[in-house]
Formats: sequence, C-alpha cells, structure tokens
Amino acid sequence: MFKKLFGKGKEVNKDSAIYAPLSGEYVKIEDIPDPVFAQKMMGEGFGINPTNGEVVSPIDGKVDNVFPTKHAIGLKAENGLELLVHIGLDTVQLDGQGFDILVESGDTVNVGDPLLKFDLDYIKEHAKSVISPIIITNSDNTSSISVSDVTTVTKGETKIVDVTMN
Repeated sequence: MFKKLFGKGKEVNKDSAIYAPLSGEYVKIEDIPDPVFAQKMMGEGFGINPTNGEVVSPIDGKVDNVFPTKHAIGLKAENGLELLVHIGLDTVQLDGQGFDILVESGDTVNVGDPLLKFDLDYIKEHAKSVISPIIITNSDNTSSISVSDVTTVTKGETKIVDVTMN
C-alpha cells in the first residue's frame, strides 16, 4: 500500500505464462535424451519435438542472449523470469549451420513473435536429437511452477507452464 501511495514504482506481476515456442509434441523434461536437461541441472522446464522449424517467443520480455552458434536464445521477462530456448541437442557443434536468427539481444518480444528459423531436416540429420528444451534457468528464484497436461502444442498459442517468481 505504501509503495502505491509514495510512488515507489509500479508493482511487477510475479506470475508468468510460458507458451509453446515451437509446434510439435510436448516432451517431459525427464524424457529429454540428455542428462544435463533431464536431470534439471540447468533448471526446470520441458521439451518439444518440433514438427517445423519456426520458433516464436514463449513469453513477453526481452531477448537477453543470442548464442553465437544460433542454436539457443535467452529471454528475460520483466518480473525476472529467465528462459532458455534451446533448439535440438548437441546443436552447438553445428556452429550456426541450419539456423537463421530473426532477433538481436535487447529486442523486446511478445508471445508469438518470431525468434528464429531452423532447417528441421538438417538438424535431424546432423544433431543428436531435434527435441528442443525450454528451460527456466533461474528456477531457484520461483515460488511455484505448474506444468499443464498437454501433448500436441502449437507455437505461440498453447500455454504450457504457469510460473510465479519470488
């Protein structure tokens, strides 16, 4: 109440919804065929086995990091939620081949805005897996993470996770 009275800035909404950044089949984090992701070493999250090579923003926020190898993008919401969208597994070794980045670090994005495109067939042929992890890299700063019961997901439309930040 005093914050509102004395103008200590607007209250940031601690709740965030994470939408599907790719269209395809939902994969539980424990079923991602990579121990770093499956054992939640980087944080809580989920995977998607994509049906096409278009990636959109799963949250409203800013592009925090575009990896030089183009295989992953870091996003940050206004409330501090940090999200990693990682295309495929062991794709860092492709050194950008098959990826086309559509945003730059610092860009403001909304749910559904295009982030990158990738050649699905090329990734299937040259990477360990095309299953793409979406990870809350600061899971330790959340008070709750609720994953929806979904199977087939549509990019920019299917809400997958509700998160409340501390």
